[in-house]
Amino acid sequence: MPEIFQYTFMIRALIGGSMVAILAPAFGLFIVLRRLSLIADTLSHVALMGVAIGFVTNTFPTFVALIATTTSAAGIEQLRARGRMPGDAALAVFLYSSLAIAVIIISKSSGFNADFFGYLFGTVLSINDRDLWLIGILLVVVILFVISFFGELTQSAFDQDLAHVSGVRVTATNLALAVLTGATVTASMRVVGVLMVGALIVIPVLAALRLARGFRTALLLSIAFGLLSVWIGLVVAFYADLAAGGVIVITTVVMLALAETVGRGRDYLAERHGIAPAGQSVTQEDVENTLSADP
Repeated sequence: MPEIFQYTFMIRALIGGSMVAILAPAFGLFIVLRRLSLIADTLSHVALMGVAIGFVTNTFPTFVALIATTTSAAGIEQLRARGRMPGDAALAVFLYSSLAIAVIIISKSSGFNADFFGYLFGTVLSINDRDLWLIGILLVVVILFVISFFGELTQSAFDQDLAHVSGVRVTATNLALAVLTGATVTASMRVVGVLMVGALIVIPVLAALRLARGFRTALLLSIAFGLLSVWIGLVVAFYADLAAGGVIVITTVVMLALAETVGRGRDYLAERHGIAPAGQSVTQEDVENTLSADP
């Protein structure tokens, strides 16, 4: 048996990391296509504020962060949907205000400690059974949500006005997606840290969109890239004695670079044979084909 499987904390890390790798890209695809990639970064700073509050009040930090991220996600979506504030402006307001609150709380408390750094950058040593149950429950909820509302999510990701005219409950769907994004950011803190969790939501999706020729293929590829990034990152971090969160994120970036290289090579070969390049991104036509294929 490989040495990595002889340690309980690494087994927990692999299980938890695998669930996060499925969670993050599963709805990250819809976020990226809506051009709201920075929502993950914003909510990670909100989660940091929640962790800081949790440490000061001696409350379970993950629970406080969960309340903070889900509430903020709902607030951002409501501001954006009602036209009271542009989406990017709402993200900026929540990002900087939550970061400012976190800095104030930290400066007035005992400052940084090992546990706090674990939330910031991730630490496989701190993943426990409670974290695994939280991530597992959230994974089931996200899978059920994506399966149940796949058509609605797909349509609203490309053209929300058309989706609304078609009878899609755009506001409710987007609100649920935003809340689940906040919950996933919180659940992923232990694996990659709040400062890097956005990378696991966005970068595997970008790599998949460069190679995919259809919406479902992009979704499956996103999850596959996420899983590979976590597995490779954890193994490299274990044997090289490096920070797992950082290695996982660097691995996603390497995969994006490889996907871009393969995509460019495929486009070059297609041009040489007189074929129009395809598969550079998921288009509205792909969405229509996906929806027409559904029973």
